[in-house]
Amino acid sequence: MDHSAVEMMAVAAARVLKNEDVCFVGIGAPSVACNLARLTHAPNITLIYESGTIGTKPDVLPLSIGDPELCETALTTVSVPEMFKYWLQGGRISIGFLGGAQIDRFGNINSSVIGSYEHPKIRLPGGGGAPEIASLCGQTYVVMRQSRRSFVERVDFITSFGYGAGGEHRQRLGIHTQGPTLIVTDLCLLRPEPQTKELVVTSIHQGVTREDIAQQTGWQVRFADTVEQTPPPTATELAVLRDLQARTERAHAGKESAIPHAGAN
Repeated sequence: MDHSAVEMMAVAAARVLKNEDVCFVGIGAPSVACNLARLTHAPNITLIYESGTIGTKPDVLPLSIGDPELCETALTTVSVPEMFKYWLQGGRISIGFLGGAQIDRFGNINSSVIGSYEHPKIRLPGGGGAPEIASLCGQTYVVMRQSRRSFVERVDFITSFGYGAGGEHRQRLGIHTQGPTLIVTDLCLLRPEPQTKELVVTSIHQGVTREDIAQQTGWQVRFADTVEQTPPPTATELAVLRDLQARTERAHAGKESAIPHAGAN
């Protein structure tokens, strides 16, 4: 069945989530993936957004963490301090699902500035709760479109810590969670090499070549010894995803904020 690269990215990201996961969800592409998982193979997944909504089941994709849709469909809503102190710092969240503007070969994410921090070329929205999510969730998944602008040798600013300079850097800083164990892009899947923690390609999406991936990566990307081909979306996955996007567009028609499509970060 015909599908876009962005749809492949959303489906691939959704597939890694399990029914028993407790997932801290970022807005944009992470929200698409998490809600697609909930509407397909993981109906009992617990989705948590930074505004304090726990077990939310939105009918349409939220425009922001403060979208009333999240609170109206949540099991409960707690204060932000309780969310971070009890749930996140308490080790009760298994997966953090993040996006970003830049990521480097050791999984460090930048969502703060492009250029120097003091005199940036572009000032980005910032980290919000992402730095804490990256450090305190059991593990993190990252979903973002792949290009030389976004997949860089070294991020301009570390907003959310991945593996730092690689190796045991994370552990040396006293961060004991797993860190970014999976990066999902519109071209492939990448995972950290066990010893160096450098991101390596482990699965390539249908119709994508190794040359395509190398051309869209700002470092000399490596490939695992065994590289799989990502199964294409099923008819059911595409139907559910497209219906979710269509409902979202109808619900938010005429609103000033941009609709969070599957390719947003």
